[in-house]
Amino acid sequence: MALAFDEYGRPFIILREQESKSRLRGLDAQKANISAGTAVARILRTSLGPKGMDKMLQSPDGDITITNDGATILEQMDVDNQIGKLMVELSRSQDYEIGDGTTGVVVMAGALLEQAERLLERGIHPIRVAEGYEIASKIAVDHLQQISHKFEFNPTNIEPLVQTCMTTLSSKIVNRCKRSLAEIAVKAVMAVADLERKDVNLDLIKIEGKVGGKLEDTELIYGILVDKDMSHPQMPKHIEDAKIAILTCPFEPPKPKTKHKVDIDTVEKFQTLREQERKYFDDMVQQCKDVGATLVICQWGFDDEANHLLMHRNLPAVRWVGGVELELIAIATGGRIVPRFQELTAEKLGKAGLVREKSFGTTKDRMLYIEHCANSRAVTIFIRGGNKMMIEETKRSIHDALCVARNLIRNNSIVYGGGAPEISCSIAVEAAADKYPGVEQYAVRAFADALDSVPMALAENSGLQPIETLSAVKSQQIKEKNACCGIDCNDAGTNDMREQNVFETLIGKQQQLLLATQVVKMILKIDDVISPSEY
Repeated sequence: MALAFDEYGRPFIILREQESKSRLRGLDAQKANISAGTAVARILRTSLGPKGMDKMLQSPDGDITITNDGATILEQMDVDNQIGKLMVELSRSQDYEIGDGTTGVVVMAGALLEQAERLLERGIHPIRVAEGYEIASKIAVDHLQQISHKFEFNPTNIEPLVQTCMTTLSSKIVNRCKRSLAEIAVKAVMAVADLERKDVNLDLIKIEGKVGGKLEDTELIYGILVDKDMSHPQMPKHIEDAKIAILTCPFEPPKPKTKHKVDIDTVEKFQTLREQERKYFDDMVQQCKDVGATLVICQWGFDDEANHLLMHRNLPAVRWVGGVELELIAIATGGRIVPRFQELTAEKLGKAGLVREKSFGTTKDRMLYIEHCANSRAVTIFIRGGNKMMIEETKRSIHDALCVARNLIRNNSIVYGGGAPEISCSIAVEAAADKYPGVEQYAVRAFADALDSVPMALAENSGLQPIETLSAVKSQQIKEKNACCGIDCNDAGTNDMREQNVFETLIGKQQQLLLATQVVKMILKIDDVISPSEY
């Protein structure tokens, strides 16, 4: 860091404590940033596609996560480098917006950075590279629009949606039951979808998991599943046509807020106090019965005496139910949550066709099913699996599948998967490159080369010869003018993705290209990195 001098020759400091800061400038800064970005992309490269590997991550407190969902890997990796953090943000934004394609977007960004490094070494200015990338990404996104197909579906014919969800699930651990899981995901989305507005509220789909059983036992419940049981073991376990009172007020005699002291010096006084409390609670139970409730779901607890009374009065109750679950129960049963006991009326009760308690295996675990609700807009996907990690990974996979189904309802255009759209875009961008005079032409060509990295990674992970496979598919696409030829990862014997039923959503692919290009532009524009040096 050079010192600066004023007009009298006295030195003054520009950066405070500059000796304790490290600084990278110009090409060095760009190269350091690019290598950080590509390092992150290289980690995810091997987990792309149906034959992709999984990563095992251990958190500081010893929890283990096994996953090949790009966003989850990067979230848990605890990246320290600033540019690495940009890549984490990139996959997170893809996850929030689209839900699928989180690995591909990082691989794409890494490939663009690698290509950019070559151009910078040739002496091309980073801004020109960024502009060239911007031009190329526009061409690619428009080209995706041209090669996309509309997918017609309706509530009775959900096969197209199931096929697309199966493509998403085929790259996960759960791919042996992808058919049944895809059907569950699509049915869940169709149950809560608003087809007129083309909108899906995924908050209405609750995903519960329980260790035990096998993956094939995963089921879709048109109703709510609560991980609680009846408060007393002798209460009825099976209630038909239940009328449910949903309470957020304590279900017990009131306790004064102030500090108080009651002097009891005779047995009679104690008896009257106890009688008073019992009578108060008796009235509460009676009020519930008068309104017509046959089941009470309470956010807070009640003591054993109260429990005993409820049992005798034949009013089943569930205690300690969480706030989110209460809301879902209220949505599903059409009931109202009652915050004050005095406000309980017959109109505020929720209605469910069947409330049953189910126990699992030899364990004492029980769960409460609330089914055949008045408003079936809230559903639950109940996942079983051999161990906790399997269930967590299945939850993430199902979340991806739900997002894909939602995206298709919003916009029913699809492109064929297996690297076919990338190869097709690469050909289109390469062809368009010659139209641009000036240095941008090189950047546009580099973008075309970077697009090839996704099919290349797919071929690599599937154990095929990457370069041979890619060039064969590319020449086949050009010869037949068929944008559906992709990498045959599953050894099905055909490169045509239409026959293999490998589909991806159009908006997901477009978002990948746009997000990757934006992040790469941002990284290329950084030419000075000032960071506190490590002691």
